Amino acid sequence: MHYNYIIIGGGSAGSVLANRLSADPSNNVLVLEAGRPDYTLDFRIHMPAALSFLLNGTFYNWAYNSDPEPQMNNRQIAQPRGKVLGGSSSINGMIWIRGNKMDYQKWAKVKGLESWDYKHCLPYFKHLETRLIGPDKYHGDKGPLKLTTPKNENPLFQAFFNSVQEAGYPLTDDVNGEQQEGFGKFDQAIYRSRRMNAARAYIHPVKKRKNLTVLTRAMVHRILFDGKKAVGVEFKRKGKVQKVYAGETICCGGAINSPQLLQLSGVGNEKELKKLGIDVVHHLPGVGENLQDHLEVYVQWACKKPISEYSSLSPWRAPKIGFDWLFRRKGAGATNHFEAGGFIKSREDIEYPDLQFHFLPLAIRYDGTAPAEGHGFQLHVGPMNTDVKGHIKIKSNNPYQAPSILFNYFSTPNERKNWIAAVKKARSLIETKAMDELRGKELSPGPTVQTDEEILKWVARDGESAYHPSCTCKMGYDDMAVVDSQLRVHGVENLRVVDASVMPCVTNGNIYAPVMMIAERAADEILGKELLPVEENV
Repeated sequence: MHYNYIIIGGGSAGSVLANRLSADPSNNVLVLEAGRPDYTLDFRIHMPAALSFLLNGTFYNWAYNSDPEPQMNNRQIAQPRGKVLGGSSSINGMIWIRGNKMDYQKWAKVKGLESWDYKHCLPYFKHLETRLIGPDKYHGDKGPLKLTTPKNENPLFQAFFNSVQEAGYPLTDDVNGEQQEGFGKFDQAIYRSRRMNAARAYIHPVKKRKNLTVLTRAMVHRILFDGKKAVGVEFKRKGKVQKVYAGETICCGGAINSPQLLQLSGVGNEKELKKLGIDVVHHLPGVGENLQDHLEVYVQWACKKPISEYSSLSPWRAPKIGFDWLFRRKGAGATNHFEAGGFIKSREDIEYPDLQFHFLPLAIRYDGTAPAEGHGFQLHVGPMNTDVKGHIKIKSNNPYQAPSILFNYFSTPNERKNWIAAVKKARSLIETKAMDELRGKELSPGPTVQTDEEILKWVARDGESAYHPSCTCKMGYDDMAVVDSQLRVHGVENLRVVDASVMPCVTNGNIYAPVMMIAERAADEILGKELLPVEENV
């Protein structure tokens, strides 16, 4: 069994590559996904409002946990990852944020990555999307992935927009366009009231191609090498261990599973691999290092008027919500509810915004629990341009054992300083005259948390991951880089990594959009195509 390309992981990036690489009928492409199919009839995947089921279960979820985090009271922080066709795009919050253009300028400052600046990346963002309200200078209308711009129908959204303006911040028409700074609507990876995961956009429309094979429940154990040339993979499916071979192998497992697989296959820190009895193919010490993520908290208030989405949590409302979503494509089930937010600076002497806010017309946690007080609303907030770095390290040569995941949250003076600013800014956005008629008591952290020290203790006690792990197989050419500018693994042949792990540093916001852009560009690199023409006037 020999293929031109083996794609390990049918998630966000893997779905893009499956489509683009198999578009040429002369290419024989195999996708190996460890998880299940994204079942058509499972409302949990396709109903946008049902995301808490996915984040907290294990049916479609690797359900990782970090090691005890030293600065977070030794708490183990949950890290859900999609174990399903479509990967984490099948379980995420469907928020479409590209990041700030200066993120890509930062990438391009790394020696050898000059072509990863914003003017080179923007064409791929436009290429992959169909923004349903129409194209413009920053958006496309011919891509596989369709994006909905929400209507912000709940009155709390307009109150929020009035409030942030009173607090001294601008509105922006498009956080993915010319001006990220400010507050506005957040585009959603939702189409006709259903989640638009990467598999629905890229794999399902072409799954009947004769040269494309997609196998689910196929757990890859290791990459096979002949010397330093990757020649295929070993995987287990239906109880049988099999080997398949390819001209090129592409890891698309994400920022946790890709470095894990490289290490299991003998590519990583030589000393650490030898301790685990793994034959070393190539010493590459950066594999699994440089782990970055966004930490966030919810600042919650009670709502004086019964206009929040709290009523939608009542079990007796579920049948109508389900009916409206399934047959009328509307209602509380048809949105992720993360319809608005924004980006501002923690202080004025920095170049671009470093705090992200999501506004939710409901007080609720990712685990689906809501305060007993009833109606409420909340701001999710967290610093974006973190200088905190962690690692992914395998614990044994067993591919079924979860790796050690340490984020090192909260471990630098800069991170702690930014957190104090983040919580204070969140409060200032809501404690305005515009919100007086709606703002009840602060539910979390509550009035007892005021000083800098109290804020830091609360974040350590209550902070959660925003689920944006990245950067563990970073692009570059320094001693800790793992892939080059074309995403080829240093020191070996015929092996690439294409997913969030290749980011040199995490982008300013949710990472689904940047991962899709990276995969679209990688497809052209792999196929030897010229890159899309640059956008000079942006």
